[in-house]
Amino acid sequence: MSRRRDYYRDPNAPKANSLVPGGSALVVDDDGAILMQRRSDSGNWSLPGGVMEIGETLEQCVIRETKEESGLDIEITGLLGIYTDPEHIIAYADGEVRQEFNITFYGRVVGGRIAISDESTEVRFLHPDELADVPVHDTVRLRLQHHMEQRGQPYLG
Repeated sequence: MSRRRDYYRDPNAPKANSLVPGGSALVVDDDGAILMQRRSDSGNWSLPGGVMEIGETLEQCVIRETKEESGLDIEITGLLGIYTDPEHIIAYADGEVRQEFNITFYGRVVGGRIAISDESTEVRFLHPDELADVPVHDTVRLRLQHHMEQRGQPYLG
């Protein structure tokens, strides 16, 4: 059994008991490929990211989590959107049931080397056409779609 289960627009989802500020990075290379990690807890491909710790900004959190999960050093270059849909529920094996709270930043690589962590089984840049054939949660697909739309303003939702 996985340590994490995502529910999205599912009437059978458990009721949330937690709301935790988190962020992720959408990092694109010179060829338009997007930095993705295959999560060890769900098997889905996802953007690197995680939850804030006391004493850091959300931008610092995203830079730290991207380094921990991918081995790459990034800088924040913009904002893709704010994702707080109460219909995205994440249930963890320890009993926490979290409502989504994710702010997705754009970032660019400034150093480091790709490396996996205990949170991922694979890390690499995937071209948008490759993403159609791999497991990606619907809420991450929404962020990827917003990126591909080249929106003029960040998504708020």
